[in-house]
Amino acid sequence: MYNPQESKGPESDGASLRAPKREGAACDPVSLEIIRGAIAAAQSEMEALLERTAISAFIREKKDFYTALFDADGVMAVGSMVPIFGDMTGPVFDSFPADTMKPGDLYWYNDCYGSRGAVSHSNDQVLLAPVFKDGKRSAFVMSWAHFADIGGMRPGSISPDATDIYQEGIIIPVTKLIDQGVTNEATLSIFHRNSRFPEQSIGDMRALMASVDLGVKRIGEILDRFGADIVEDALSQLLTRTRKLVRAKLAETFDYGTHSFTDAIDTDGHGNGPFKMRFSLTRERGDGEDRFIFDATQSDDQAPGPVNFLMNRGVPGMALGLYYLGGDPAQVCNAGGPQALDDVKLRQGSFLQPNFPAALGMRGLTTMRVLSALNGLVNTAGGKAPASNSAYVITIMRGNYKDDAGDLKRFLLADGIGVGYGARPEADGIDAVYFVAQENYPVEFLEVGYPVRLRTYGIVKDSGGAGQYRGGCGIIREYEILAEDMMLAVRIDSVKNPPWGIHGGMGGGTGRVTINPGQGNERILAPLSDGNRLVKGDILRMETGGGGGYGHPYDRKLEAVLEDVLGGFVSAEAAQRLYGVVIAGNKVDEAATAALRANRPSTRAFHRQEYVDVLA
Repeated sequence: MYNPQESKGPESDGASLRAPKREGAACDPVSLEIIRGAIAAAQSEMEALLERTAISAFIREKKDFYTALFDADGVMAVGSMVPIFGDMTGPVFDSFPADTMKPGDLYWYNDCYGSRGAVSHSNDQVLLAPVFKDGKRSAFVMSWAHFADIGGMRPGSISPDATDIYQEGIIIPVTKLIDQGVTNEATLSIFHRNSRFPEQSIGDMRALMASVDLGVKRIGEILDRFGADIVEDALSQLLTRTRKLVRAKLAETFDYGTHSFTDAIDTDGHGNGPFKMRFSLTRERGDGEDRFIFDATQSDDQAPGPVNFLMNRGVPGMALGLYYLGGDPAQVCNAGGPQALDDVKLRQGSFLQPNFPAALGMRGLTTMRVLSALNGLVNTAGGKAPASNSAYVITIMRGNYKDDAGDLKRFLLADGIGVGYGARPEADGIDAVYFVAQENYPVEFLEVGYPVRLRTYGIVKDSGGAGQYRGGCGIIREYEILAEDMMLAVRIDSVKNPPWGIHGGMGGGTGRVTINPGQGNERILAPLSDGNRLVKGDILRMETGGGGGYGHPYDRKLEAVLEDVLGGFVSAEAAQRLYGVVIAGNKVDEAATAALRANRPSTRAFHRQEYVDVLA
């Protein structure tokens, strides 16, 4: 029987970190590229099916899902551009050895601790199926999605109030959901019974199962066309190609020695914090080739609240790998990134490797800060990663409304809202983006499906950090509450520790939540809080933060500053104060601007509220 308190610690190895196979010459270069395109197309088709058939908004509209394909040993061969996952197959092999699997089997889990952080909060459900060719196990396919409600202390299953994972919904250890085509309906019934919205849960599970079924079919077609040996060699070549590319880029960025960077999240919602993540990457000479060692052991202790991130050992390499791949269409996202690192060191009991049963539900804000901290680590070593981004904002609204017949009905609206991303060495940061390929809810969808009316939806002026390249701007949304009553949970980070700017670029703006702005009963909510009561007619204003800037603001082109002012991204006052650009009407006053820019302010390496040499 599985005991989460006896689960393997952070030093446990996984499929994503195993050394790649030695590829042969079975797959020629032309076939390799055809197979690369075919498996990427299969993975995309799985996602398209999941998006179009799911019921809940967080999957269908937000696109909070992920699919991947693995080789016969469970090493990821292609996945989405979502850098927060590590070894997804190892947890299944722990309970069900691969050699015992049969065609038609399907495995399921959402157990964060039992999977060693492969899934990092309980709402995320993972389904994994083997693919066979001529009776031989040849591949695996996986689909994963965020379910709206799986029980727990609050509707939505995620709350800043949580202090242990049992308050965050039902926990599914690795389970054989389908045994050679026969579904364990009793297990599904127990799961759906724990949801306050079982119709959504049932529909989403059907979509998830259909996505995996499609993946098994498509990979089977590829195996039929090319043969298992050719496909096996192709996947091995693709893994080696990615690993070599990432290691070459690491060598270009990181000189011999240890490089370090520190970042922080503000609070856990229980009065604790900040919590600092301290990362180091060491390059040392080894036998035959250099060694790259990632170390997060100096990060702060785990939090009482739910901001802990149970970071799988594959995550740092996956994130660095995706950065170095840079969206190159000739590459695929695979385990070559994690395999490029020779060791990943984590400390049990830290907030990046908490002890069971620490709460994990709001690990998203920590994850986003981890990604920014990895950018900081690259920049500290002399690389050219973007400046810091804000963490996407989550609101969970639950309450009661009257339908057209006047009957009282309950509702649950989990709304993720985009933020500004950090500026890049040669481009502005991205405005109003949620996370990778995920999206902000459209106004029409919100108003048709939920008891709210959108009064305002736009860009938060001056939220992007000033720089030669401006940080991305955040979003403002004002909801008029049409429900009879509502409880609101909100998650905003980077208020006390805003996203940093670099090389003269300034830090990004901060977010905030206001109820009834400008009215006599106006109140500001704590940025990480729950139990905030609203009633019909109240106005909820959400403002999200921006990304850090890159480069000295006085080096920004005059026409770019003017365009920002005319477009509503930068105020005329900020253009003059931060960029040294005077706007007169719809034009730049070039003489006044030249006079201002002649007195160039000095800068340091980083900016967070002030210019500093090192963030600590």
